[in-house]
Amino acid sequence: MTTALASAKDQRAPWYKRLPVVAQLRRSVGLQRGMLITGIVICVVFLLGALFAPLIAPFGFGQLSDAHGSFPRQGAPSATHIWGTTVGGYDVFSRVVWGARTAISVVILAVVISVVLGVTLGLVSGYLGGWLDRVLVVIADAVYAFPSLLLAIVVSIVISGGQSSLFGGIVAAAISITVVFVPQYFRVVRAEAVRLKAEAFVESSKVIGSSTARIMFKHVLRNATRSLPLILTLNASEAILTLASLGFLGFGIGPTAAAEWGYDLNRALSDTASGIWWTGVFPGSAIVLLVLGVTLVGESLNDLADPRLRTRRRAKRRTSVASATNTATLTEAGK
Repeated sequence: MTTALASAKDQRAPWYKRLPVVAQLRRSVGLQRGMLITGIVICVVFLLGALFAPLIAPFGFGQLSDAHGSFPRQGAPSATHIWGTTVGGYDVFSRVVWGARTAISVVILAVVISVVLGVTLGLVSGYLGGWLDRVLVVIADAVYAFPSLLLAIVVSIVISGGQSSLFGGIVAAAISITVVFVPQYFRVVRAEAVRLKAEAFVESSKVIGSSTARIMFKHVLRNATRSLPLILTLNASEAILTLASLGFLGFGIGPTAAAEWGYDLNRALSDTASGIWWTGVFPGSAIVLLVLGVTLVGESLNDLADPRLRTRRRAKRRTSVASATNTATLTEAGK
């Protein structure tokens, strides 16, 4: 009854309070709320950095000189270059800021394509069944069996053909990551569609004459995608690491096309032996922080979606309220 009342209360709330992350933030308490808020703050900082990169970065991602002349190579942090310069003469701070735009663009594009393809194929496969279901399951299992990074490398080579333009590089990296993620969404949605097509509301829709497409994309889809926000946030962090891995191995976007943290880390390897730490620490820290932020959001949403954890929080809350009530009663009795 408590869950039903909470659900009814959420339905009466304004639309902005029912948004995916906002709704979970309102329901969260204690450690879950701290993790969620921390993750949101980190993600928002990187998102703002990506949106306002031209205003934040003092130089372009491929800029090697200004009005005062060429930038020094492997220059230490200074007033002009607050995070120093790389072995190629690029400003590290500017590369990190512009790299946030590249990373977020690739992640958003990859996740959107993965969700659209995976959900559609999983829904059709699970609801219709038959030979189409068998073929799609075999293909998804075959793709899922490959090492994800190796598969992304192969797809990136096939798509980009060794070219590393800005648009082509972003699309190639996004599609490479998409191929890895589609089977995950396919499996989740297919399993839910197989379960839901035997439910009473689906049979009722058939009886009143609803078309197959309407049943699939209106009734089944709405109930089969409730767990997708959790998978989406966790896959976003994996997409960031996959993009960085592709750049680190030399299959990503070139330095003159866009800034990419994985490529900068690769170029910084030779600097570590010379004690030049700034060329690798800052892009590496950007990767770690962005992955941490997305992971914190995903893990918090996962905890909030777990009924057992919600039950524990409600039990603790009732215990706290009862304890406070008893204390107040004893105090009044003492007076």
